[in-house]
Amino acid sequence: MSKIALVTGASAGFGAAIARRLVAEGFTVVGAARRLERLQALQATLGAAFHPLVMDVTDAASIDAGLAQIKRQFAGIDLLVNNAGLALGVAPAQQASLDDWERMIATNVLGLTRLVHAVLPGMVERNQGHIVNLGSVAGSHPYPGGNVYGATKAFVRQLSLNLRADLFGTQVRVTNIEPGLCGGTEFSLVRLKDADRAAAVYEGADALTADDIADTVAWVATRPGRVNINTLEVMPVCQSFAGMKVHRDA
Repeated sequence: MSKIALVTGASAGFGAAIARRLVAEGFTVVGAARRLERLQALQATLGAAFHPLVMDVTDAASIDAGLAQIKRQFAGIDLLVNNAGLALGVAPAQQASLDDWERMIATNVLGLTRLVHAVLPGMVERNQGHIVNLGSVAGSHPYPGGNVYGATKAFVRQLSLNLRADLFGTQVRVTNIEPGLCGGTEFSLVRLKDADRAAAVYEGADALTADDIADTVAWVATRPGRVNINTLEVMPVCQSFAGMKVHRDA
């Protein structure tokens, strides 16, 4: 029987690309997101191997209901891909919106944490499974305007490593994938709320694509059971590391 994968944020961007790639790899994919019509469109393309699931990761009751539905249909979740997440705003911390900060924490931290807490015991009981978290280079490399977004991704990085410590002696795997600049998704539009500004982020840059990240997820998920990819940072060649800035008075 095919392995069961739960992919959050599956209605667009990374999530949709990951769902497509995992189906191609032979997984049965439960794609979770808030936008049912997007999930149904994906199902029309992928067929019976893709199962739409309406779930809002910021709502504990929605997560519980969604996981209960999965339990009724399948024996267990073999692969959890915590992809749902977002960035909001690029203002410096002293000018940032508290609502934006709280929404990022609710999605990137609490939503992911609730899913890990709910799914992990079953994996440990079966002594098999894999959790793949979508972090970001922003979790390791600070930049102006990154503030709480970067902090949420640093949380994802450290949680992933600490899960590995707790899972010592089991066959359950945990991976944190940290993409850099990636175009062709809704990420910058959601963050900036302006189509022109969002397009400018990628202007002249040969950025990563959602398919690149889907390929990465598929690769880590299909390694032999003895192999755990702890952390995998992926950046486009056009993106590199800038030196530390020094402000100088005029």
